Amino acid sequence: MLRKISIMLIMLLCAVTVVSAEQSTLGKARKLFKPIPDKPLLEKQRRAIKEKIQLGKMLYFEPRLSSSYLLSCNTCHNIGLGGADMEETSVGHGWQKGPRNAPTVFNAVFNSAQFWDGRAKDLAEQAKGPVQASVEMNNTPARVVETLKSMPEYVKLFKKAFPGESDPVTFDNMATAIEAFEATLLTPDSRFDLFFKGKFKALDPLEMTGLELFMSKGCAGCHNGINLGGNGYYPFGVVEKPESSLLPPEDLGRFKVTNTEKDKYVFKVPGLRNVALTPPYFHSGKVWKLQDAVAVMGSAQLGIHLKKDEAEAITYFLLTLTGKQPKIEYPILPPNSHMTPLPSLK
Repeated sequence: MLRKISIMLIMLLCAVTVVSAEQSTLGKARKLFKPIPDKPLLEKQRRAIKEKIQLGKMLYFEPRLSSSYLLSCNTCHNIGLGGADMEETSVGHGWQKGPRNAPTVFNAVFNSAQFWDGRAKDLAEQAKGPVQASVEMNNTPARVVETLKSMPEYVKLFKKAFPGESDPVTFDNMATAIEAFEATLLTPDSRFDLFFKGKFKALDPLEMTGLELFMSKGCAGCHNGINLGGNGYYPFGVVEKPESSLLPPEDLGRFKVTNTEKDKYVFKVPGLRNVALTPPYFHSGKVWKLQDAVAVMGSAQLGIHLKKDEAEAITYFLLTLTGKQPKIEYPILPPNSHMTPLPSLK
């Protein structure tokens, strides 16, 4: 009887010790990260009426925003593929290859800026870039407006989404509507978020070890906040410069935005939410295996050689960042009219 009681006490003590360790890890995590909310916590989004979001959804899937009729926002930021396109660099107009890997649009509303170099302050400004880039959608604001105004259904939808405006079909309003829709593309309730909310069993021991290593090794120094990144800029190669295939010498990063010497090869820290769904990795898109990317980060950014089991544990933790994926029904888009500009492949 005494032996049975002793065993039970030992088991209880072990359980208390495990819970205490989990609470300690959770306490550290709460100082560094935040869970994905169910809805965007932005004043701009709270003001976005449902008509604006619905219009933005249609425009997000609208290939006629491109001069060829072939490319839409969803082409490079595919909602069925984690909000990205699984290409090293995206293919645009005339089969041209873009210079950088397409980051995910999921949870991008929580980034401090958009694009790898942070040249767009928000999603509305970002939405204008690819439409006009010759290597992407190869269109002009004037032609976009002409196209949208040529379809009576779009004219009606713009009037509903932007009430009170005498001429609501504008390039700026197009971008604002797309932003309103993109701000709804959130992935809450990842297993990490469930752990964050106190459900300790959401992470297994190996994943817990990975989280501890992610924090103790210094990964969280850059990858923190809601998106575990997306809120700061750092050189790629803080300690050890990566090989040229990962860091193409011709891409000077944020330097092209600021023209400041210290910003050469500086890039926005990518968010790690849903990172398991969005290979390949880095702005060059040259690394396809997540564990390889973790190892590169250890040497290039932290100046440490992660042991195989350490890199593996961190990778297993990163797998817990995959949240509930948005389920979006593909919209039926308005038909052309006799006034709609014809597609151009030139």
